[in-house]
Amino acid sequence: MRKIKCFLITEKSVSLLEKNIVTAIVDIRANKKEIKKDFEKLFGVEVERVNTLITPKGEKKAYIKLKPEYSAEELLSKLGVF
Repeated sequence: MRKIKCFLITEKSVSLLEKNIVTAIVDIRANKKEIKKDFEKLFGVEVERVNTLITPKGEKKAYIKLKPEYSAEELLSKLGVF
């Protein structure tokens, strides 16, 4: 089962793109290792780290920092998200 549900495009998430961080809503049961593995497999990039939090709505949000050789902005534009 895929862990990544959708990407978030908000004012904060767009500003985080400069730091090479992608923001996504993920499966509430997914842990950081599963999110990292799924993201790397789906998009062919390497992930430096993953931070997660539970939103007040009960959704799980992941901040996925890509390694410096990859561009978060380029990845989202290739996917047609940004």
